[in-house]
Amino acid sequence: MNILQCDNVSRGYGGGDVLSRISFSVDQGEVIGLLGRNGAGKTTLIRLVMGMLAPREGTVRVFGLEPRANAVAVKRRIGYVAEAQELPPFLKVHEVVGMYRQLFPGWDEDMADDLIRKFELPSDRKIKDLSRGQARQVALMCAVSYRPELLILDEPAGGLDPAARRQFLETSIRLLNETGTTILFSSHYMGDVERMASRLIMIHDHQKWIDSELDDIREGYSLALVPAADLADGEQLLSLPSCLCARRHGEVFHAVYELEPEACCQAVRQALGIANIQCRRLGLEEMFIELAGRE
Repeated sequence: MNILQCDNVSRGYGGGDVLSRISFSVDQGEVIGLLGRNGAGKTTLIRLVMGMLAPREGTVRVFGLEPRANAVAVKRRIGYVAEAQELPPFLKVHEVVGMYRQLFPGWDEDMADDLIRKFELPSDRKIKDLSRGQARQVALMCAVSYRPELLILDEPAGGLDPAARRQFLETSIRLLNETGTTILFSSHYMGDVERMASRLIMIHDHQKWIDSELDDIREGYSLALVPAADLADGEQLLSLPSCLCARRHGEVFHAVYELEPEACCQAVRQALGIANIQCRRLGLEEMFIELAGRE
């Protein structure tokens, strides 16, 4: 079942593009990690999915519906937690729970009580009197306790300590395992992405650069190391098929290819006539640095 569909979506601010012709679809039960540098457009994309923004071009469909025209019907089926999200500061935790209970017919009282105990949340304290981590945990508890079909997390664990982040992840994974919830989340923590995601979408230069299963990324991408003394510039590497990026790093050119290491070395050696080339697999964090941090 198709949960989310973006077709040629573009959006900009002040005359400049933030997203340009982004297309992808998400099926039920998938866990999608959304990666990109600060300002790459991750939050803009999530706000388009939530119906907070309208695309300049293209279409967004959630559960087959246009999210702005069908705001109530769509939002009742989505759980949403964002880094900048704020709950009403004057309400106590149990009052926030009561508000969500009334808004969402599918509210699961047992799940909410379990999460309140797990997070050790003080039900009688106001949101403004909680720590940042506790307030984020209240937001997550509320977002998952009505068992949404789609859970959207926009840097929800930013600034939390490792223990709180792990609790956050475990709760999300538990929801997925129990109900088959689809999850779309952005995070700067590569370890969190590798622990939680089954598929990765990376946005760079306003466009979708990568859309692959995480296992395929681990096995099917390589870093080629080419001595700068043997190469005039990185354009020769970029001109080769399957090359995603190339940059000079000291006395060596780094180039990322959508090829396994052996095939990568063979292709680069044959194309450039250079024998002294090393190719190896690269981890997710290293790939992110090579792709998004190449400037």
